[in-house]
Parts: sequence; C-alpha cells; structure tokens
Amino acid sequence: MTEGKRRPGATGGRAEERPVVLLAGGNPQIPKGEGDAPIAAYIAAMPGWKRDLGARLDAIVVGTVPEVRKAVKWNSPFYGVEGKGWFLYFHVFTRYVKVTFFNGLALDPVPPGGTPRSGDARWLDIHETDTLDEAQLVSWVKQASALPGWTP
Repeated sequence: MTEGKRRPGATGGRAEERPVVLLAGGNPQIPKGEGDAPIAAYIAAMPGWKRDLGARLDAIVVGTVPEVRKAVKWNSPFYGVEGKGWFLYFHVFTRYVKVTFFNGLALDPVPPGGTPRSGDARWLDIHETDTLDEAQLVSWVKQASALPGWTP
C-alpha cells in the first residue's frame, strides 16, 4: 500500500493530519460518509492525473443533477437521487478510472463496458490519454439520474 494526500482528522479536539492510504491500483481508502466532504476527500486523494478527472466527473454530475445525493461507500464515490437509489459511481484503477452506471443497459447509447455477468450495469473506462466526450457523459448522467437506481 502507498500513501496519498493527507486528510484532516480530529483527536482530542485538535486537527491532526493522517495519511490517506491508497489501495491496490491507487484507489483512495476513504471512510464511508454522506455528502460533499467525503467526496472531496476522495478526489483530493486520487493520484496524479486522476485527481483532475475526479474533480471534472464530480462537476459534471453536480452540474447535470443539481439535487444529486453523494456518498463514499466501499472506497468509491456514489451519486444518486433521493428515493431513486444510486445511479453512478467511479473507482480508481492503476491505468484508468472506471465510471459505472448501475442501470447502464437502459442508456442510449449503451456505455461500452459490460459483460454477460454485469447485469444492467455498464461502464466507461477513462485512461490518461483519452479525450473525455463530455457531451456524451452529460447525456448518460441525465438519463441515468432519471431511471430507478441501485439500492443496497
């Protein structure tokens, strides 16, 4: 395991810096939590070029779905709509960031990633040298947020 950016923590009423552990592939290990703060901590701990991509993904989702609900679960940022479940999450891997749509099979066009075992989930793997098609991503986010999402 390696260490990424540091995150603030509280001990005895005073702030203390603690390292963020990067799991295999560079995915930040961030405690579960709801709201903007855990998402911001996750993005701040994303290594290298992935940090800017994480910030851009968050901005696209927030700009497309103003009432979005955010949480970090299982060391990944989740985005959802109250009463509909989670529609999207992303996860850091060594060479790319995977953006998964829980009901991706219902999107038009269907995102490229998927296997027979993935059910309705479909995803987009974004590598450092890829050009992000923001218009397509906005379309997928808009469609996904209107559909029933995943509820654990």
